[in-house]
Amino acid sequence: MTDSPIRTSRNGAIFELVLDRPKANAIDAATSRLMSEAFADFRDDPELRVAILTAEGERFFCPGWDLKAAANGEPPNADYGEGGFGGLQELPNLNKPVIAAVNGLAFGGGFELALSADMILAADHASFALPEIRSGTIADAATAKLPKRIPYHVAMDLLFTGRVMEAEEAARWGLVNRVVPSADLMAEARKLATLLASGPPLVYAAIKEVSRAAETMSFQDLMHRMNRKEFATVNHLYNSEDQLEGAKAFAEKRDPVWKGR
Repeated sequence: MTDSPIRTSRNGAIFELVLDRPKANAIDAATSRLMSEAFADFRDDPELRVAILTAEGERFFCPGWDLKAAANGEPPNADYGEGGFGGLQELPNLNKPVIAAVNGLAFGGGFELALSADMILAADHASFALPEIRSGTIADAATAKLPKRIPYHVAMDLLFTGRVMEAEEAARWGLVNRVVPSADLMAEARKLATLLASGPPLVYAAIKEVSRAAETMSFQDLMHRMNRKEFATVNHLYNSEDQLEGAKAFAEKRDPVWKGR
């Protein structure tokens, strides 16, 4: 095993986190806290604009909670850090794009971790499953999220049966953005991250805040909040240098230069 169960790196505005916890990249509470701290640092660093989450190896993205840790007494409600399990699911105010590059098996909490990203690229051999039903437990985050991402009856099939969904089927239902050859996965993820990093960070922040609010509000209530200027990121955007830059660039027929302020 490496000294740390995660590896982080930065390339310009792009942050990468690699889960590296042999043999299967399962996550225990200590690993989750490290991931949470890393993603919080990404959130709070104004120089970083996009994150890529992936894992070491080609067989496992993440099978979820470390059952060996559970067998040694770690409870399901352990302290997973500010961001919840895997550092992403509950991290507040994460208003930057996150890409999951799923390089293999994503089961249980690993599936839920991928669902916490904004975009998912999957290697052609990747697979997804929620086997919690077989051990008499609930995949809580997936139960909340999955019926909103794919057709209800397909989500219930996965939740009720625990069956494995291969990458191509996941793409067919719109669960992942794209399936790519395994050898090309990280190159494609970095290409996408580079594209997003060149975009307007204040607009991304507004999109993410409004999208989160929309999960629990009616359309009319959401628009009322928007009209009452109750979204901090939207207000910041419309009073920013970047908003003016966007208009100037359009009028001058040139590419805008986004500064995030």
